[in-house]
This record gives sequence, structure tokens and C-alpha cells, in this order.
Amino acid sequence: MSIPQTKENTMVQRAVIVLAIILLLGFGICICYLGYVQLGLGEEYRAKAEDNQLRDSEISAERGVIYDRNGKELAKSASAWKIVIYPNKLSESNTAREIVIKRLADILDMEEDEVRAKAELSQYGNMVVKYRVEKDVRDEILKLQDQVCETVKTETGDTVDRKFARYIGVENDVKRYYPYNSFASTVLGFTGTDDIGTGGLELLYNSVLTGTPGRKITAVSGQGDSMPAEYETVTDAIQGTSLVTTLDETIQRYLEEGLDQSLKDTKAEYAYGIIMDVHTGAILAMTSKPDYNLNTPYEITSKAVREEIDKLVDEKMQEEAETEAWFNQWKNRTISDTYEPGSVFKIITAAAALEENIWDLTKPYVCTGAIQVEDRTIHCAHLEGHGSQTFSRAFANSCNPFFIQLGLNMGADKFYKYFEAFGFTEKTGIDLPAEEVGNYHTAEAMKEVKVRLASSAFGQSFTITPIQMITAVSAIANGGKLLQPYIVSKMLDPDGNVISKTEPVVKRQVVSEDTAKIITSMMEEVVKTGTAQNAYVAGYRVAGKTGTSEILEEPGEYVGSFACFAPADDPEVAMLIAIKKPVGQIYASQTATPVAADVMQKVMVYLNVEPKYTDEESENAERNAENVVGSKVEDARQKLTKAGFNVKVIGAGETVVEQVPSSNQPISANGTVILYTEKNAEKQTTVVPDFTGMTVTQAYMTANNAGINVSIVGNALSNNFVAFKQDKEPNSQVYYGDTIVVYFKSTSADVD
Repeated sequence: MSIPQTKENTMVQRAVIVLAIILLLGFGICICYLGYVQLGLGEEYRAKAEDNQLRDSEISAERGVIYDRNGKELAKSASAWKIVIYPNKLSESNTAREIVIKRLADILDMEEDEVRAKAELSQYGNMVVKYRVEKDVRDEILKLQDQVCETVKTETGDTVDRKFARYIGVENDVKRYYPYNSFASTVLGFTGTDDIGTGGLELLYNSVLTGTPGRKITAVSGQGDSMPAEYETVTDAIQGTSLVTTLDETIQRYLEEGLDQSLKDTKAEYAYGIIMDVHTGAILAMTSKPDYNLNTPYEITSKAVREEIDKLVDEKMQEEAETEAWFNQWKNRTISDTYEPGSVFKIITAAAALEENIWDLTKPYVCTGAIQVEDRTIHCAHLEGHGSQTFSRAFANSCNPFFIQLGLNMGADKFYKYFEAFGFTEKTGIDLPAEEVGNYHTAEAMKEVKVRLASSAFGQSFTITPIQMITAVSAIANGGKLLQPYIVSKMLDPDGNVISKTEPVVKRQVVSEDTAKIITSMMEEVVKTGTAQNAYVAGYRVAGKTGTSEILEEPGEYVGSFACFAPADDPEVAMLIAIKKPVGQIYASQTATPVAADVMQKVMVYLNVEPKYTDEESENAERNAENVVGSKVEDARQKLTKAGFNVKVIGAGETVVEQVPSSNQPISANGTVILYTEKNAEKQTTVVPDFTGMTVTQAYMTANNAGINVSIVGNALSNNFVAFKQDKEPNSQVYYGDTIVVYFKSTSADVD
């Protein structure tokens, strides 16, 4: 039976259809949206879920270690920690956020606004507040984590204590550490807060030294707290590649101590030096003084500079002055400073002239005190002139007119040929950043104006770098072969395996071996009888050349430099010492050569180079006294006196129970030996004399009278040399028999 179609039925049917359509559309839209969320926004929501459920942190990798050539650690990474906060959690409570900010600022010694700037970045799961904190700070933070930050009510009305650990974290980090502080600072460089190298080897080898970071992923509970350790995934960091340098910690220390003392003695603005292995080009020591502490590189080490900056009222000017001071103390002047080499360059001119047969060795040259070049009269440093002299004597006298004549006879093309061959027109290629090249005259420029050639021939009117000069001098020591200097000898993987090794590179044969030998003999004569007598070292034939030049941009200011190598008959190392802007004595013969003598003597002994004394030197050479412990006092006295030693007996016993210095400690030939005759007797002291101004003979006599010994640094063969410093303060107390190191130099300022 059909239902009559009424108006009411029709309305119901329509309503049902509309409702069905609405439901279908609703479900369709929901299904479509769910599909869009899953397919279109799935990754975004998945990432948000993971961000809420997981805490991902980076594990810092240790940088590679930097070693000296004997395996001593010069730069290494040590354990440290970084302090992090969780801004998304801090956004839950303004109260907690302010408490955390105040507590962290106090513990970490930071400004509150600095911490707040990171705490308010609520879109981040974690933010590092401070890197590389020490253990004591980490321990304070760990204690803080266990404390209650705030108490809050839950939706059920219960109260819950929220600890600081909910908002603050401690993660492993590494900190670059330099065990020797300022040691080789301008060579090594340092790392910034971002662990990126700044200057030196740290900068040049940054990509090699930098390790591969690890990761730590930790599960987080619904309340935002870290889950137990079994929910962690850790990928270990990998240490960077390590460097073995050619630096020798002992030789570097000798050089640094010598230049530190020179700054005090000369009151110079800067002092720098390089010591090179002449056989390989390896840099054994390199420094620029004053330097800085690698562990606190932003601390200005010069008190005078710091005081000048503090006097500035304008804050911006202070900031600019500080920045300039930082870069000045970080600068490696041995490769970045350019200077006029002065008479040291005569080594190169002489070598070129000999190689080209420009002047016969026996042919005399008469120096009248000046030479005319075009419209210019150029004077000799010795205004009265040297008179007639041979090539070798002119070299020892550092005669400017003679070298000008050599240059003019050689001509611009030949002169420039050797200027270029010795490496002065290009960088040496040493593996350090910021190497410079000086300004010089081209062959064409010297042809146009002969005065340029004349001045260049004796080391003026052009500039070079110290590393270029020492490399060229090493070529003379190495039989005429120009080597490329280098400072990294090996690279090691984290397990200590050798990845790569640097081999010496001979760039070219600049002059013949015969020419190099002749120049070496001339340089040795400079130290024996010429301008470098203060560089004399008994037993080690030092060959060298001094040079004093006026700074082009600063008239009235000078650089005194000395280049040398030893032993002359079989060279091992070359050295360059430069003293910039000394006060008072300006000549290298007074400023640079005493430093070189002191350092070279120590280096030769350290390298076990056997001294070869002349007959005259042997009379004053240090030697060991015979061991007389256990002998009768009179027998001991006779033995030691016969050997040339002075003897002082302390005690009333009949047998020697101790001698000072001991038998394995060398003392001067006419030194004093103290004999103790009673066991457990208290050692007696004496007063250190003031040796300043004394000749060698006077120093020996004064030391004997005081019951002590002296070790002579400098020329002990001439009474024209006088003491100018000693390693123990006058009037201080020392034990009888102790040895005082006394330094001697010529009182005449040899013009060079």
C-alpha cells in the first residue's frame, strides 16, 4: 500500500536529503582535511612532535693537538661544559623565567639582559647561554638543578615542585688550552668562542684541526623532563687532525728569553727572531715580542699601551684603540713586518758579485769616505773612509762605497737577477697566514735611476720581511741552495698515525757552493774582527753580518738586525735577530749581536754540537774539575791547583766529603772549587759582586776573591770587552762555588 504523498511527507524527505548532504559534506571535508594534514602537513607536525618528545644536542669535538717536534703539547683541547636553557619551557612561567635569569647571570658572571635575550626565544627547545665553563661553574649549576625553582598548582588542584633542571641543562664541551701561555703565541694563534682559529697555525690549519661533532638525542616526558639514559642515542664526536710542528720547545724558550731581555736592555718597541735548520728549512724557533697570553688573548699585555687606552675619554675611541692593540700584539712580525735590511743585505750583493766575477778577491778598493752616483754623494758610515781594502776587509768593515761600486759594476739586470733568485720578490711560502712581500725596485726602475741601484746594493731604499732574509742567509749556509721554510712537519690522525709528512723543498741553486764558502768565510771574519764581534761564541765558529737601517716612514727611528749561522765550518742553524726602535744605542752591533751570542751558545750546547776550541780559546774554556771526594784534603788541593783551579776548604776535617761545583759540572779554567770536609755541614754563602764594566780578567779575579765562578758569554779573548749584565743580582746571596753567568760586549758602537 502506497503512502499518500502529502505536503508534510515531502518536507520530511527534503529535510532528510539536506541533512544527509550536510553530513556527507562534513565527513568529506574532515576526511579531506585529515588527508591534507597527514600528507601535506605531516612532516611539519611530525617535527613538532619530535621537538616536544626529543631533545637534540651537539657534542663538541676536540680540535687536534699541536705538538713541538719532540712531542710536547703546545695546544690541546681540555674538557669543559656549556650551560643551556630551554626557552620553550621557560615560556610556561614568567616567574620561573625571571628566577632562572637572575640565578644564571649571577653564577655565570653575565649581564641579566644577555641571558634574558636568549630565555625569551620561546620558539627554541634549547639555547646555549655560555660555552666552555670550568668545572667549578659546572658544579654550581649541577647543585642549582636540584633546587626547586617554583611550586605550581595542577589542574586537579595539587601542588608540584618544578626544579631548575626543568629549565637549565649542562652539556659536555671542549676548551682550547695552551699549557705554556704566551709561548710561541704569534706562531700558534688561538681559537675564539666559536672554536675557530684566529691567527697563526690555528687559523691556517683550522679545517684540519677541527673535529667532527657528535650528537646526543634524549627522549623527553610529557612534562618536558629528560627520560632515563636508556632512552638516549649518542653519536660520538671525532677529534680533529693533530699537527707536529718543527718548533723545538727548548730552542724557542732560549730565543724568547733572549728577546725578552733585549726589550728590557734596549727599551725597544719590538724585537723578533727566527732560528732555522739550514739543511731542511724547518723553523726551530720563531717569535715576536712583546707577545700575549694565548689563554687570555684579549688582555693587553703592554702596560704602557693599556694606560694610554685608559686615558681616552671617548668610549668609541677606546674600543678602536683596544682593537688596534689586540692586532698589534697578535701580529707575527717575522712574516708580516717589512723593513730595510741595511748592511745584512751585503751578504746577497757580495754573493752575486762573486758568482758573476764582478770583483777579484785580491783587487783593492780605496774608500775615501764617499762615492758619487749621478748627482748624489753617498757617504760611508765611517766618514773618514777605510782607505785601501780587499773585498773581504770591505765586507768586514761594512763599507758602503765598496758595495755601491759592486752594484754599479754588476748593473741593474744582474743585480735584480740575484735579488729575485734569493727570493725577495715573492713570498717564501711558509705555512703561516698573513705573509707579506716588501717594496723593491725593478730592474727597469734601477736602470732609470742609478741611485736606486746604488742604495739597493748596500741594503737601503727597499723593504723585505725577516723570513725572506733568514731564508736567503740559510741558502749561503746550505751551499747555495734556497729552501722553502716550513713549520708543520707531520699530520696525525686521532690514533696518532702519520697522515702526511712534509719533505724539504729546494727551490733552486742560487749561487755555487764555492761562492757560498767564500761568503761564509767573510761572514766569520765579521764576527772575529768586524762589526759583529759581540756575537763571538768560543768553540763555535759563528758567521754573521750586522745591519742598522733607518725606518723609511719614521725618520730618526731604526731597526738593528743580525743574521748569522753556526758552526761556520759545518752549519747547523741560522738565526736572525731584529730590534726595532731601540732607545739610546741604535746599532745592531750593540743591540742584536749580544742576544744572538747568548742564544747561539745555548742552542749549540743543546744540539750537542761539539765545540772546537782554538789554542787561545782552550786556555779559557770551561772544563770539569777532577772528582776528589774521599781524598785527603791536601792531596785534593794539590790535584786541583795543578789543574789550574783555585781551592777553598771549608771545615776542619781531613777528608773531602763534598766538592762544589761537582765533578760533572764544567767551570772556567781558572775557576774556584769549594771542598767541604765535614758531613752535614751547613753550606756557606757569599755576596755576588757587581761585575758591570769589568774586563774578563777583572771578572775572573773578583769572582775568585768572592769564592764563586763566572761563566763568560761573549768574547773572552779581549780586554776591550766589558761586562754589561749578569744572571744573578749584585749583592744577592749565593753559595760558595756557585756559577754566575756574566755577559760581555765591546764598548765601541761599530757602525754597520
